[in-house]
Amino acid sequence: MDYRMKIAGLERRLPLSKVTDDLYIAGFIMFNDVDVTVAAARELLEKAPEFDVLITAESKGIPLCYEMARQSGKPYIVARKGEKVYMNDVVKVQVNSITTKGEQILCLGRDEREVLDGKRVLLADDVISTGESIAALERLVEAVGGNIVGKFAVLAEGEAADRKDITYLEYLPLFNPDGTPQHTNDDRATNPHLDK
Repeated sequence: MDYRMKIAGLERRLPLSKVTDDLYIAGFIMFNDVDVTVAAARELLEKAPEFDVLITAESKGIPLCYEMARQSGKPYIVARKGEKVYMNDVVKVQVNSITTKGEQILCLGRDEREVLDGKRVLLADDVISTGESIAALERLVEAVGGNIVGKFAVLAEGEAADRKDITYLEYLPLFNPDGTPQHTNDDRATNPHLDK
C-alpha cells in the first residue's frame, strides 16, 4: 500500500511499512529525491528566523540540511551516530527513534562544537514523529553552547503536528494495519489518498 500526498507542492507516493501489529508508517525518504529536497528547503527557509548555522542528525535529514545551507549560504553540521576516530573532545547524547531499532547516540567533535558555540542554530530534519531525535539534537546543541532559534521539518507525523515548538510543511498521519490513517483531527490531513 502507498499513501499519496503533496510535499512542497510535489505529489509523492509513500510506501506503508509495519512498525508494530497495530501501527504502520508512511516511509518518507528524501535520499534520491532532488526535486522535493530543493523545494522543501526553499519553503522552510521562507519560514525561518535569522540563524547562523544549521544542524541535523545523521542520516536522513542530511540532504535537507545541506540544501538549506546551500540556498541560505550558511554552514551546516551533522551530528554523527557514532564517535569517529578523527573526532576529538566528543560530546554525546542518547536518542531513541521510531524508525531505528535500539538505542543510538548522537555526537559532535571539537571542530563542530566550535562552529555551534554562541551561534543561532536552526535544527532541521526530514520528519518529526516522536520528537526523540529533535530532542537529542536540542540537548547536544545546548551542551556545546549553541542557541536554538527554530526546529524545522518537512513533515510532522502523528501527534507531532500538535506541537507548538516546531515548524513543518505537511502533516503525515500514522496508519492502521488496513491502511486507514490513525488521526483524531481530520483538519490536519487534507484529502489523503491511499493506493492499495
